[in-house]
Amino acid sequence: MEERKRRMTKAQRQWRPGMPKKRRSVKVMFASTVLALEAFVVLFATLVAFGLQRDVLPVGLILGVGLTLSAVLIAACAFLTKPYGMAVGWVLQLLIIATGFAEPMMFVIGVLFALTWWYGIRTGARLDRENAGRDRQQAEWEKLHPDDGSSPSQ
Repeated sequence: MEERKRRMTKAQRQWRPGMPKKRRSVKVMFASTVLALEAFVVLFATLVAFGLQRDVLPVGLILGVGLTLSAVLIAACAFLTKPYGMAVGWVLQLLIIATGFAEPMMFVIGVLFALTWWYGIRTGARLDRENAGRDRQQAEWEKLHPDDGSSPSQ
């Protein structure tokens, strides 16, 4: 039993029956989705730049920057719940736009992804506010209408 408790997360150890599940942030989910999609686009753009620019730019530079940026985009998903997470995301948006210097089409793609990032953050924050309001209303209703365990048919 002790071995099982060690493998449980803190949230799992603190859980008790009847506890409401903490709602996940829609803003963080949207931001993670955009960053993951950007990682794939940067990976494929790296291959494009490797094929088209290898005579102009050093191959190590193309592959190093592209693969590193792709890995950082994936890793940034873990920091979105931190206070600085969204700022890191904005910096990454600028870096993606800057990849346009190696492959000019990335200027367009980077700006479109930055707009997608902005829209996802804005809409996710609005949905999080609406969900918090709904949760407050539900808690108030449950406080006013406690469940005494009896059903209307009894």
